[in-house]
Amino acid sequence: MKTIKEINEKIKKGEVVVVTAEEVIELVEKKGPKRVAQEVDVVTTATFGPMCSSGAYFNIGHSSPRIKVGGGTCKLNDVPTYCGFAAVDVYLGATAIPDDDPRNKVFPGEFKYGGAHVIHELVDGRDVRLEASAYGTDCYPSKKLSTLVNLESLNEAVLFNIRNCYQNYNVAVNLSDKMIYTYMGVLKPRLGNANYCSAGQLSPLLKDPYYKTIGIGTKIFLGGGIGYIAWHGTQHNPTVKRKDNGVPQAPAGTLAVIGDLKQMKPAWLVGTSMLGYGVSLSVGIGVPIPVLDEEIVKYVAIRDEEIYTQIVDYSQVYPQRLPDSLGEVNYAQLKSGKITLQGKEVPTGNLSSYSKALQIAEELKSWIKGGDFLLTEPVAYLPQAESGYTLKPLKMRPIV
Repeated sequence: MKTIKEINEKIKKGEVVVVTAEEVIELVEKKGPKRVAQEVDVVTTATFGPMCSSGAYFNIGHSSPRIKVGGGTCKLNDVPTYCGFAAVDVYLGATAIPDDDPRNKVFPGEFKYGGAHVIHELVDGRDVRLEASAYGTDCYPSKKLSTLVNLESLNEAVLFNIRNCYQNYNVAVNLSDKMIYTYMGVLKPRLGNANYCSAGQLSPLLKDPYYKTIGIGTKIFLGGGIGYIAWHGTQHNPTVKRKDNGVPQAPAGTLAVIGDLKQMKPAWLVGTSMLGYGVSLSVGIGVPIPVLDEEIVKYVAIRDEEIYTQIVDYSQVYPQRLPDSLGEVNYAQLKSGKITLQGKEVPTGNLSSYSKALQIAEELKSWIKGGDFLLTEPVAYLPQAESGYTLKPLKMRPIV
């Protein structure tokens, strides 16, 4: 067995052995898990795709005279922020859109601009227009504010995403006779296509299915900079069915992540418009997995053909929350470009970019090998099925 402290010493000395989650598969095939556990210190995992539960908080700084945005309104390039914190602290959600966006009034809506695009523009070094209104107080007398801001001029700019990096997810299809528009993309009628969203064998939580090394305080690659896992993400669900290799067969664990937006790069935080659905932020995340023992090697060496997920109808079953799956499929089948369902050959498409995930895994690998990135010991691990944590649905109750 190794410890994170021992691995960090090897990083400092330039002696660390780091491979990506793709490379470790071939190594285990050639050498076996025991020898790989002895020789390899860190495996880098990654994913890049749309992650809606994302956003950033800012301290915009005090104007002269001062203004109390809290309780008032604040917009960045016409996109509303949440102002319920204090005088000049605001939060911009990735999915927020301008008040005058037509939404789905002309269906399907294009959703050309929203909070995610503002975040991308700030990281890209551009100015954005800040407009605020307030009710005025003795200590904060201003009632209007209009100015240009950028990432450098803001006191704090922090990316804080409350649900990222899903551990597995549905394959979305459409059984109806009409085109439908979803967060899983455009789905053609009568099984015209099947969309999925995962890096598969590169994806962080699929290579550590029981969260043995990933937890609160884990240092990660986030949006091109350094971030941390702050908590388990919303809708974290460790109780779903798993295969014998421990990999969940349906949407399971999630991460809440945080990091300094001023370190990040526009290539890894991209505003994304989902036709007929809304705005999302495509986020790049890389997580290092320390190779502490042979068991961890067996998990990180899991291949696409050993990772299964459910095929779900998004025309009726998903929106009505009906408990049904049309079947199970593995990621090797999905990545082949077609699957067979109900006797029909269905083309597949991935909303997540495997090639970009591989770039992130390689960049994180170079950071660690270059001594620029030390691993952290989690202060607590993510809730598991045995912890009693369960995901509860909303129960509809009459309001008296």
